[in-house]
This record gives sequence, structure tokens and C-alpha cells, in this order.
Amino acid sequence: MSKVIVYRKEDLSLKSDVPGAKMWAVALEKTMLTYFELGPNTVFPGHSHEAEQITMVIDGELGFTFEGRSIVIKAGEVIAIPSNAVHSAFTGNSSCKAVDAWSPPRMDFLR
Repeated sequence: MSKVIVYRKEDLSLKSDVPGAKMWAVALEKTMLTYFELGPNTVFPGHSHEAEQITMVIDGELGFTFEGRSIVIKAGEVIAIPSNAVHSAFTGNSSCKAVDAWSPPRMDFLR
């Protein structure tokens, strides 16, 4: 891909992911950005992926479990997850909005 693409808000329609989560994704050849809106009590079960993941919570709180411990990331905070690290993510009693940067892109999010 060698041209600049502008995505307007109307181009970024939310689609369903896990129960309680909606998202959109934009990718180039080597990197990707996703945006998630998560309802209360949403769970992404334990998983891993080749892509490195950097998540920034922009509203609410998002919990993560990894290496036998759980933490909560609040609005304005960031977590960096290396390639193939097993982790899960979850919301509590309130909703959350977050953005993720990925490298390489997760093609499953583009379908």
C-alpha cells in the first residue's frame, strides 16, 4: 500500500467482536489501529497472538490478567503486551473505550 488514505468518522462503523464489545480497525502493511467500545462485564478470554499490542484506555477502566496477576488500566494509561504473551482483558461494572496499536496487523480484525 503506497497511498495515503483518510478515514472519516462515517467510514469507521463499529462491528461486533466478543459479546459486549464493538470495534473498528484500520491497517497498513506493518501496523494497525483498533478502537473498542466495551460494555460492562465484557470478557476477552485468555489468548495470545503474534502481534505486539499497545492498549490505551481513553474512557473508563480495563482490566488485564497476565503472568498470574490482574491489573486495571485507567483512562490515560497504557499497557504494552509483547508478541505471544498470554493475557485476558475484562471490564467491571462500567463501560470502557480503548485504542490498540498492533504490529504486525491482526488480519482477523479486518474481516
